[in-house]
Amino acid sequence: MGLFEEIAGPAAQRLSQLSTASQVGVIAGSLLFLAIFVHIAKQVLFKNPNEPPMVFSWFPVVGSTITYGMDPPRFFQENRAKYGDIFTFILLGKKTTVYVGTQGNDFILNGKLKDVSAEDIYSVLTTPVFGKDVVYDCPNSKLMEQKKFMKIALTTQAFQSYVPIIADEVTSYFKKNADFKGTSGIVDIPSKMAQLTIFTASHSLQGKEIRNKFDESLADLYHDLDMGFSAINFMLHWAPLPWNNKRDHAQQTIAKIYMDTIKERRAAGKSDSQDMMWHLMNSEYKGGVRVPDHEIAHMMIALLMAGQHSSSSTSSWIMLRLASRPDIMEDLYREQVEALGADLPPLTYEDLSKLPLNQAIIKETLRLNAPIHSIMRAVKQPMPVPGTKYVIPTDHVLLAAAGVSATDPQYFPEPDLWEPHRWEKDHPLTPRLSKSEADEEEKIDYGYGLVSKGAQSPYLPFGAGRHRCIGEQFANVQLQTIVAMVVRMFKFRNPDGSNTVIGTDYASLFSRPLEPAKIYWEKRNP
Repeated sequence: MGLFEEIAGPAAQRLSQLSTASQVGVIAGSLLFLAIFVHIAKQVLFKNPNEPPMVFSWFPVVGSTITYGMDPPRFFQENRAKYGDIFTFILLGKKTTVYVGTQGNDFILNGKLKDVSAEDIYSVLTTPVFGKDVVYDCPNSKLMEQKKFMKIALTTQAFQSYVPIIADEVTSYFKKNADFKGTSGIVDIPSKMAQLTIFTASHSLQGKEIRNKFDESLADLYHDLDMGFSAINFMLHWAPLPWNNKRDHAQQTIAKIYMDTIKERRAAGKSDSQDMMWHLMNSEYKGGVRVPDHEIAHMMIALLMAGQHSSSSTSSWIMLRLASRPDIMEDLYREQVEALGADLPPLTYEDLSKLPLNQAIIKETLRLNAPIHSIMRAVKQPMPVPGTKYVIPTDHVLLAAAGVSATDPQYFPEPDLWEPHRWEKDHPLTPRLSKSEADEEEKIDYGYGLVSKGAQSPYLPFGAGRHRCIGEQFANVQLQTIVAMVVRMFKFRNPDGSNTVIGTDYASLFSRPLEPAKIYWEKRNP
């Protein structure tokens, strides 16, 4: 017997004894090793000089998904320092090109319909949450008409009626909530603000009869809807996972409430309040087509949902920030006393303009804690980047991160410091903005009325371009009213007396405070 037979014979016998599972494991491991090797080789050896630099990663498909998902703002800042304003990373198997800074904001957010698409990115997330035939589940021209329907109802006259409603809801909520009994206590604030924002928005935007159908359990359904925006749902939106099952149940339950209310109103032939639902019930698309009832119900969900995740998160951050800076909370109280009178009369819409610090609280919190850290667009045709050699190909996704410019020391001195007084004229930390950047003067009509293009500004908490948030004015009115009323009722501080602020939870696409996020409260006039 030759040497080869002496070695091969026992080896073959040994291999035959391996289980099928072991063989599959060896093969799978080999294939994984090969995939990793090819992934690394492509990054090191095959760089395209006409595409942005690639953030190095070890594993295919996964790429930088984990490091990005853990802390997106930190990911943007670190890679901007390494690669510049434009770079590409692998997100869930997709090449994703980030372009930060004011030029990046403008390039992506003001992209033309022929170049970029929001629908192709977000429909898989929004359609199960909002429902069919609205927002990104319809042509862009129809979406612009839907936005026009809703924007027309957001008038100064409407806001004048909303402020007393919101103020009464705030007062009633804190009087009735068991966690605010007594003269002081400690409470986990985000869940309370989630309920309060949904109550104030539903009553003001959607009428008393809708508000009367909302309780804490229904407010919690909106939280279940919000979790449908988890990043993993870009790939698994269809899967029968626990959070998707809750999402679907919540969507069907809330849609039925709206549908039943619409039917009741149509049967009665009138409404006691000329609110958003009544306005949509009497709206028509171009060509005289009346808005179908199911679209009204789904637009109502979208309207409340779009504002809920941002207002809930922002109001929670405001309360946590005030607890970390009791001195600012006292400044707010003194501002109201001096501007409105020591008796603090019922709050009106006109009063809000007399409270500049109250307004600055919203602006500064949105600067540091904007709810949306990433705005994505699909690339529909190759896009040359002005002033560079780069051309973004159609197999890439574009990502704008307006929070990067909002924390850029070039524009905001001591950018990581929460200081509402910086928005006062001649303050040492006043933002360094040009007149055009501060005023956002350039206007454009995408089909739902004039809006500011605004993408050259480093401060874009409500986005820019055709998809700029139409609820911007309502959100400001809602948040300013909530803050003004809370300041009248309470003093806050951190339970440990420190000035630290809780970290950020990035589990959803919409960043929020890590929970539990507790504050110590004390009633001003127990």
